[in-house]
Amino acid sequence: MTPDELADRLEAAADNLGPAVRRRLVHTAELGRGMIRANATGRPGPNVITGKYRSSWEVVGRAIPYGAQCTIGTNAPQGRRLEFGFVGPDSLGRVYNQPPFPHVGPAVPRMEAVLQEQMRAAVEEVLG
Repeated sequence: MTPDELADRLEAAADNLGPAVRRRLVHTAELGRGMIRANATGRPGPNVITGKYRSSWEVVGRAIPYGAQCTIGTNAPQGRRLEFGFVGPDSLGRVYNQPPFPHVGPAVPRMEAVLQEQMRAAVEEVLG
């Protein structure tokens, strides 16, 4: 391969890297949301009462130069209390001793492993 061919190949790879990373990052975030939802389906995570909390988890992604950013989260008010527990009085003076029911934390190591695999695959795809 000549230096000019290598330069052209690397330039094409740079142009394609952002979209490849975005696709794979969103895919990983969707898998992560699925893991969190699965963990929020009973012990050791929180029990399902109506399913509204579990369905409140969303993935929001946005493009950034040569990549993407994704956030997995919920706006449900009980999210933090369910994950970390809550001890003490609330704003209405009711006293709680609620243990944590982790469902996000246990999913993080698995999401990290999938993300590393997906980023390797994105690089292989663009350099293919």
